[in-house]
Amino acid sequence: MGPAQDIFGQLWKEYAKSDSRYLVSDSFVVSIETITVLLWGPLCLYMAYLTTFNHSLKHPLRIIICMAHLYGDTLYYATSLYDHYVNGIPHSRPEVLYFWVYYFLMNFVWIVVPAYLLYNSVSLISQAMTRFDEEARAKKIQ
Repeated sequence: MGPAQDIFGQLWKEYAKSDSRYLVSDSFVVSIETITVLLWGPLCLYMAYLTTFNHSLKHPLRIIICMAHLYGDTLYYATSLYDHYVNGIPHSRPEVLYFWVYYFLMNFVWIVVPAYLLYNSVSLISQAMTRFDEEARAKKIQ
């Protein structure tokens, strides 16, 4: 993306100021972004479709996707922090815009939103299973 002059190339280079791994084809970033594009992206679209029609499979699929996003973002932060504190290689510029807005805040959204959706789906499934168990017990008593 380095020599790219189109809008996407320029956006990519701007974001790379907050995480230089995006300009050097870091193996972790390439791997996680490839998995996101090829697997999690299409599954998110499918989950949106299921949500539109209120299909019951949306909750199990949402749990899988949310866990994947939480895991991926945790690794994203962890590998960067490891490089910074253990190897002495900072990947982000220290300015507020690049570190706190681009690097931290824009990626933290991928923790907050999936965590909320995960909690919501787990709660709903738990409530449904509690109700199912109560009905099953009531049928046994009769």
